[in-house]
Amino acid sequence: MACQQWRPDRGRLFKSYGIGLLLYTDLFLQCVNVSPADNEEGYASKCPSGGPCNRLPADCIQCNYLHNCTYGKPASFSCKAKKGIHCVGESGQQQRNFSLSITCQFCWQLDPTQYRCSNSTSCMTVACPRQRYNATCDVMEHVHCLGKRHFQKRLYCNWTGGYKWSTALALSITLGGFGADRFYLGQWREGLGKLFSFGGLGIWTLIDVLLIAVGYVGPADGSLYI
Repeated sequence: MACQQWRPDRGRLFKSYGIGLLLYTDLFLQCVNVSPADNEEGYASKCPSGGPCNRLPADCIQCNYLHNCTYGKPASFSCKAKKGIHCVGESGQQQRNFSLSITCQFCWQLDPTQYRCSNSTSCMTVACPRQRYNATCDVMEHVHCLGKRHFQKRLYCNWTGGYKWSTALALSITLGGFGADRFYLGQWREGLGKLFSFGGLGIWTLIDVLLIAVGYVGPADGSLYI
């Protein structure tokens, strides 16, 4: 008797799970069918259409880059516009396949003005030897190069906290005996030392004027002057 009551309950349970699974499957298929079109429209909106093919941003085209070209010399590669992107050739007619002439060099070999890198504010710019940090760099959209457009580089610490060298020097000359220059640079202990020693009886004040003038004494956060 117990077995007869259990079987119908189990059947209804399986039926409920089956319906739920079908609903989730249908929802998933709808998302899959809609996403490509949406992505294509969003992507195409970032790439100008109707202009010269060789002026399209690098992310809007696909090129068959060959790495056997001569470094630093112009090289011609066969490219095509990505799906949904329309461009014209030199004759003014619409085309998808075209030839692109670029300088033979990898992306990480580009001039620093042609890519943007992340900055680090956790390294000391005044350390000796000068510190480096691992930066993440991205090539600008209009620049074409070989290899990956997203790469890592070891760069020198060159960030600034907004401290002005001229302000620090002026404070050192006029109010250095009261530690104003050290307070401005965020060096509170040295500032208090100068304040209560009257600038080291003037000796510390003169030394700081020289050290700040040559850039040896900088901001306490390790950044560069502006």
